[in-house]
Amino acid sequence: MRRIVITGMGAICALGHNATDIWQAMTEGRGGIGPIGHFDTSSLRTPPIAAEVHDFEPRAYIEEARLPFLDPLSQYALVAANEAVRQSGLALGHEHAARTAVVVGVGSAGEETREGLYQKLYGEQAGRFHPLGIVRIMSNAPASQISMAHGITGPTFSVASACASSNHAIAQAALMIRAGLVDNAIVGGTEACITLGIFRAWEAMRVLAPDTCRPFSINRRGLVLGEGSAMFVLETLENAQARGATILAELAGVGMSADAGDIAAPSDVGAAAAMSAALRDAGMQPQEFDYINAHGTGTAANDCTETRAIHKVFGEHARRLAVSSTKPMHGHALGAGGALELIATLGALRTGIVPPTLNYLGPDPACDLDYVPHQARAMPVRAALSNSFAFGGLNAVVAVRQAR
Repeated sequence: MRRIVITGMGAICALGHNATDIWQAMTEGRGGIGPIGHFDTSSLRTPPIAAEVHDFEPRAYIEEARLPFLDPLSQYALVAANEAVRQSGLALGHEHAARTAVVVGVGSAGEETREGLYQKLYGEQAGRFHPLGIVRIMSNAPASQISMAHGITGPTFSVASACASSNHAIAQAALMIRAGLVDNAIVGGTEACITLGIFRAWEAMRVLAPDTCRPFSINRRGLVLGEGSAMFVLETLENAQARGATILAELAGVGMSADAGDIAAPSDVGAAAAMSAALRDAGMQPQEFDYINAHGTGTAANDCTETRAIHKVFGEHARRLAVSSTKPMHGHALGAGGALELIATLGALRTGIVPPTLNYLGPDPACDLDYVPHQARAMPVRAALSNSFAFGGLNAVVAVRQAR
């Protein structure tokens, strides 16, 4: 089986505009959640907080001629992808163009553009729309824009599975590389969901936190939305070694499952099935893992369900694992969530520093693992899992280990 490695990563979110700054913020335990500035929040019933991308000027990253075609969803994806490609040093054009894939996880597509169109339609009774509305809101726009920016002619598409989208995208790219369909992939996820309409819809579900995100903590009261993107360059170990690339980590395995149960309530059986599948795919035993970057949304149901699933898969070793959620820092970024969390997971592998779970008030009896509260922890990390469990009962887990 072809071994797959990660040779480039890039990101943008509430913690910064590149992967280096974001990882630094994670190790320092800096939260990116704050008051919403993207829209007028006066009609919201819940406290107007989110993890927004701040001080972002797209013209500093993207050529002017391309911007009219790009919703923020695609802008973030391009920024992250360009950084990942630069770090990898992989020349994607010419001989590699047809042997490279682009797979992008998307939660909600083109929301800022869509909201603007609806404002014109219902608020202003406008007779005409901007002619580029469709190409900005279509869910494949980020993947298409990345392929055009880098001259990639191989398989290019988007994956939409709510909060599991990024990890599903990574799994699809990995499977294509293993099968020999392609040799390389730009893969990850993107999200730009901080709009009034989206917030009103989430508000109606009554899962938004009234204060902040407190994963696995007593008195946790809900999630906080975030936005941004993270992208990675995957390639075969053989190719990376042949060109002398710096290998960040090995993508050891992927696991996927569906609960086939409730549309919103999580299942520990389904979550455990995805984690177990990732371990089997990697050919690894539970005791070889030191860290799990948890889905850890801060909702009452998710966190105890994920804890039970970890116990099911890891048995006695579960209590020796470091388990943290980085969502209190970058928010719940939906389609980009798993990708941003892979930045944290790779950082732990490469530096031996596990990012903390912020805002922890104390143990919930149903959440009884080591959640690395408050401060980052220095410790050896040989291998790690990154969990993503989505509405619809769709689960996707990525296993990574140190390059060897």
